[in-house]
Amino acid sequence: MSVNPGRGHGPWTRTHHHGFYGSSKVMPTNITAPMVKELRDKTGAGMMDCKAALSESGGDLDAAVDWLRKKGLAKAAKKAGRIAAEGLIGVALAAGKGVLVEVNSETDFVARNDLFQGLVKMIADVALDVGADVEKILAARVGDRTLADAIAETIAKVGENMTLRRAAALSVGTGVVASYVHNSVADGLGRIGVIVTLESAGRSDELKAFGRMVAMHVASANPQALDPAALDAASVEREKNVLADKARAQGKPANVVDKIVESGLKTFYKEVCLLDQAFIFDDKKSVAQALKESEARAGAPIRIGGFVRYALGEGIDRPGSAAATTAGAH
Repeated sequence: MSVNPGRGHGPWTRTHHHGFYGSSKVMPTNITAPMVKELRDKTGAGMMDCKAALSESGGDLDAAVDWLRKKGLAKAAKKAGRIAAEGLIGVALAAGKGVLVEVNSETDFVARNDLFQGLVKMIADVALDVGADVEKILAARVGDRTLADAIAETIAKVGENMTLRRAAALSVGTGVVASYVHNSVADGLGRIGVIVTLESAGRSDELKAFGRMVAMHVASANPQALDPAALDAASVEREKNVLADKARAQGKPANVVDKIVESGLKTFYKEVCLLDQAFIFDDKKSVAQALKESEARAGAPIRIGGFVRYALGEGIDRPGSAAATTAGAH
């Protein structure tokens, strides 16, 4: 759907004279179809509601999500970024450490190319040695050439641009680093990659088995943080404000609003905190409860030291797409 900024009769400049939204408003011309689509994808709200929310919030996506939620028209925003690039996620493990790398290409056809897959494996192996700094990885020598040279050579052979977008590393003193690759095209290569550290002196076979289950859970449930204390303070405050504003709009007294916020935050934590989430292998128990059961089998306490989840292309825009949310490491 195209917009003609020179005329006042297009679909994005329609005036709402009455109805649910109250006063007469003119839709600003900077509200684009991709923006509306992204808001609909995030919230499940109707098209007209999304247009109104974007108009009320001056095109700010997060503020539009909050506006819809306060009106009771949307669910909580999902953190997952839009997938908007091709290539592969690579995972490599060694004793006590693990790495993730994302290598992007122009088409998904390249992901099935043996040369490209070999390049991603090489990059992951180098990252295992030199760490997660992208510049250091590119400058590292592989035989008589740098890794940057190896990427340039592969580009020349395959005929498609490629970039090492990012890398992450985790390590553990006593315990294991476990991993999982989803939509795998080869060993250690796929579209989603996760590494998890378990700190424990327990039985290594149990730690490896449970660590893989936790990594699979992270790939599926996409937690934002390990526990509530590790959540971004701004996101918690934003959630509190949305819950409180929604309760006040329903005419709830102050003491009831506080209880609603407290209850709502517990639900929020169960959605976004790894230890509070329902375990994907048995949703009658939390990840924390599953961890306790694993401790009994391992014969020692277990602590999840950290996790990183990479989904291919999250946060990268294709030409003409709306901005995507970048998911980070934890």
